[in-house]
Parts: sequence; structure tokens; C-alpha cells
Amino acid sequence: MIMKLFSNSSRSRERFLEAILQSAIEYAIISTDLDGLVTTWNEGARRILGWDEAEIIGKPAAVIFTEEDQQAGILQREMTAALTEGHGNDERWHVRKDGSLFWASGQMMALTTDDGEVEGFVKILRDQTEQRENEERQRVLMHELSHRMKNTLTVVQAITSQSFRNASSIEDAEQAISARIGAYAKAHDILLQQNWLGTTMATIVGATAVNLGLETSGRFKASGPAVELGPQAALCFSLVLHELVTNANKYGALSADSGTVEIDWSVRGQAGDKRLNFRWREVGGPAVEAPSKKGFGCRLINSSLSAFGEVTVDYAPTGFVLSLDASLQKLQFKTYSDAEE
Repeated sequence: MIMKLFSNSSRSRERFLEAILQSAIEYAIISTDLDGLVTTWNEGARRILGWDEAEIIGKPAAVIFTEEDQQAGILQREMTAALTEGHGNDERWHVRKDGSLFWASGQMMALTTDDGEVEGFVKILRDQTEQRENEERQRVLMHELSHRMKNTLTVVQAITSQSFRNASSIEDAEQAISARIGAYAKAHDILLQQNWLGTTMATIVGATAVNLGLETSGRFKASGPAVELGPQAALCFSLVLHELVTNANKYGALSADSGTVEIDWSVRGQAGDKRLNFRWREVGGPAVEAPSKKGFGCRLINSSLSAFGEVTVDYAPTGFVLSLDASLQKLQFKTYSDAEE
């Protein structure tokens, strides 16, 4: 009678442990013999890895490792660590039945008999792919934010120092700095509204007109197809257009009552090799003469746009003309990391 009760108790305990094993569906719990052949395979392992218990029992546990890790003997290393250190840590890519990869985190430990003899190993792992992807996105975002901050500080520093260098008075410098940073800040606002994915050429041109009170003026004309600009290009065009309008107001077409500014752009070329043709043209203003000395605005326009393509400037007597022949691919880079590549 006592033996029967003991036997029933053992079976109950086994059923209880089996229930726990199979209910841990978020974890793949796999046991192997000393040769690395699978001896148990819980429901979590089936859900995560794809193999049913019947088709994986007796097969090498190494099938869940990538080919590179199999050749490197990673499973054997984990077994050795489990024997010598008590556990073998696991942070690596694993392979599902369908061949897809997932990032797993887990441990391997030795299984021992009541006498202390090692009879196999148990490996417990969890699918951490989503967490890893989130961490990777966070890393990329932080990297991108760092670039943006450095780039913004560099631009503001250049605006400030060059504005003071070329100003005739403190008041002129303050006004120039405020206007330039205002144009740059407006572009940042536009990009933030689009989750920093970029914006269109028309949006940047329209924002320039609004910033300078020209949105309802017939003297500021713009036309062109829908063209997406990446963040860097959008910021660049915001500063460049601000400088062009400022110069046109002071010295060019907008300084005369009958003068106008015409902006147009178009796209040419085949897929994979498209180029943007952008043109700024002033008409009806005073006679134009090439400046004897290039100021900050002129240098900023040339250096900013030349990063994307070929810049042509024509100080024609009938009106100033600026043209840009640029790679559309460069203009549409989404991140600073893309631009570095």
C-alpha cells in the first residue's frame, strides 16, 4: 500500500512538472542527451522554433543554430560552459524550421541524476527579436540625433560668426542672425511635422515666401512637379532661398517695384539616375553687376548647393540667375547616416 501511494505520488509530480513545462509557452525549453540529441521539446519550443515534438525528438539540437555557429561549435561551447561554470549564456541568432532567423536570449545548464551524474543538458531560450529591433532603432535614432545636433550647432555657429564678420553694425548682425536662424528653425518645424522623413520642394519654397511676407505677392512665382527632399536638402534649400530672397530685396529684382522672382524646377533622367534641375531667375530689377567681393550669403549658397550637384551662377545684366543640376538620390537621403554612405 505504501509503495502504491509512493508510485502515485511520483506520477502526480511528473504530471505536475510536465504541465509547468508545457505551459511556459514564451520560453523554448529543450533537453538533450550528452551527444546533443533532443530528448524533450516543450510547447514554447514548438511555437518559437516551428518543429513539432515528434519530428525533432532524437535530432541534433544544433539544427536551431546558424550554419556559422554550427561550424564554430557553439553548442559544444555552451555544453562545456554548463559543465565548468554552471551555465552557458546564449545571446545570438537562431534558426526556425522555415529557415528564418530570430534573436534569442537564454542559458544552457547540465542535467544530473540523483547521484550527481551528468545525463544531459537543458537549454532555455526566449525570442527577443522585437526587443533587439527596438534597441537597434533606438541606437540608430540616438546616432541620428547626435548628427542633427552637431550639424545644427555647426550651422548656427557659422551663421553667427559670419553674420558678425560681414555686418556693418551690431544691429545689422543681430537682424541677419535672427532672420537666418528663423529660416532654419522654420525648416526644422516642417521636418518635425513629417517625423523628420523629409518634405517637398514646394513646401520649402512656400515657407520661404511666408517667412518673408511674399505668399500673396505676384512678384514671387514658383512652379514645378512634386519633388521630395530629404532632411539635409530641405534645411539647405531653406537657408539658400532665404539668402536669395534677402539679396533680391536689397540689391536685385525685388528692390524695384516692377521686378519679379521666378523659381522653377523639373526632374529628368531614368529611374536610378534622376536629376533635379532647379532655377532661380530674377527679372525686371536694376542692372546686375557681379560683386567684387563674395559675402557670406553668396558663399553659403554655393557651398550648400554644391554638396548635391553642379551650381551655375550668372550675373546677367537683365537679372541674376542661379541654376542647380543635382542628383535626386542625394537630395532625398533620409538620414545623416545615409549621406555618409
